[in-house]
Amino acid sequence: MQVLSPRREANRNAPPSSTDEQPAPPPRSPSPSGSKLALDASAKPRRTGLQLPSSLPFDTWRRIGHQISLIADSSSWWLGDWLVYGENEYTDRYKRAVEESSLDIQTLRNYAWVARRFPVSRRRDKLSLQHHAEVAALPEHEQALWLDRAERFNWSRNRLRGQIKAHRTAALAASGRAAQTAEEKAVIHIDVPVDQEQCWRDAARRMNRSVEEWARLILNQVATGQIPARGLPGTKAG
Repeated sequence: MQVLSPRREANRNAPPSSTDEQPAPPPRSPSPSGSKLALDASAKPRRTGLQLPSSLPFDTWRRIGHQISLIADSSSWWLGDWLVYGENEYTDRYKRAVEESSLDIQTLRNYAWVARRFPVSRRRDKLSLQHHAEVAALPEHEQALWLDRAERFNWSRNRLRGQIKAHRTAALAASGRAAQTAEEKAVIHIDVPVDQEQCWRDAARRMNRSVEEWARLILNQVATGQIPARGLPGTKAG
């Protein structure tokens, strides 16, 4: 039999400590400083400015600018999605919340309109919300076409707008030329004896057409062979 000392006996009968029952917490994962939407650790954002160290490598400074640009552009999508959610979930209550904030309601509505036109799955990471706004009113297949071009050729928002405008101008000009061509008609004058004119008018009346329509119909039928041209001057016997 094992004999314990009074001290060891007391320790054995004592309730287990919290450290005995719970394992030590795992080490905290590092902050996602490498996240696309995070600022470099050397940049200290403030409500009214950005504090940067006195000595900053150029590459770090350039990277911070890119990060700020991504955050600024993403915030437009965030605000649009935020307003869409409020409109869907809180009916009239969201309006008061927006009025109490410092956000411009018209800007928010513009963001929300673009957000509705583009589900998250159709948004392009490499293009800004403003790129999407330029094509938001177009049919879906045209949206994809222009966004593909803007992404492939690295167009700015203004360049995309200019390309769309130029395309529309060319399309309107082409349709105008087509309409003008369609309206162009040849005019043929035919001298007809009076008695023959009356005969034509009677025939046109029986078909419930004007003389011009009747004559055009008969001439087209003869020209296309629907009415045999036998016996007409200048025709050969078949």
